[in-house]
Amino acid sequence: MILTIDNLLSPEQLSQLNDLLREVDFLDGRKTAGWHAKLVKANEQSDSKDPKTTQARQLLVAALGANATFNLAVMPHSLRPILFSRYREGMAYGAHIDDAIMGRTALARSDVSLTVFLNPPEDYDGGELIMELGGESLSYKLAAGSAVIYPSTTLHRVAEVTRGQREVAVTWAQSIVRSAEQREILFDIEKVRRTIFKEKGKCREFDLLSKSHANLMRLWSDV
Repeated sequence: MILTIDNLLSPEQLSQLNDLLREVDFLDGRKTAGWHAKLVKANEQSDSKDPKTTQARQLLVAALGANATFNLAVMPHSLRPILFSRYREGMAYGAHIDDAIMGRTALARSDVSLTVFLNPPEDYDGGELIMELGGESLSYKLAAGSAVIYPSTTLHRVAEVTRGQREVAVTWAQSIVRSAEQREILFDIEKVRRTIFKEKGKCREFDLLSKSHANLMRLWSDV
């Protein structure tokens, strides 16, 4: 399931986050890439040791924790430390797959990848996030403060920036439910369940859907 989330960050949160990142040094992004991804990665990432990066991470983690769509769709068990990246003119990230297992001491499986766009699309040309699915290419270049989530099993790339600068945040989640197909089923059931509750309250149909959702979680959850 690929899903976009509009206005994940409010204008105030976005401004605060970008103000923090303006005071941070950006380093060669290849330092956080896997051995094969280093060959096709050309970007810059904020210094992870800078306290301002830590504050920016905390702000975005709080926004994700408060977003119902993100939590219902991803069902996160854990999040990897957020990376803040920028692509200046001529930079790109060639086709790659995200590492299945991330971390060194505290290992985590990457189930869902997330990109949050931090500056307006009119600020730069190129820089689209492109996913390859079944012989087709899907392209994403969203408004500042919006996000796209997608299975980490997806081959994807970032097109070359030909003008301006692309600014994004990226992270990965290990989900309580490992399977992307099962997460989508649960997400759909939950949307219908909430719609029924809004329209009819705690009725028989709501109770049956709640039973099915809970029992599927018991079957599919990995906790």
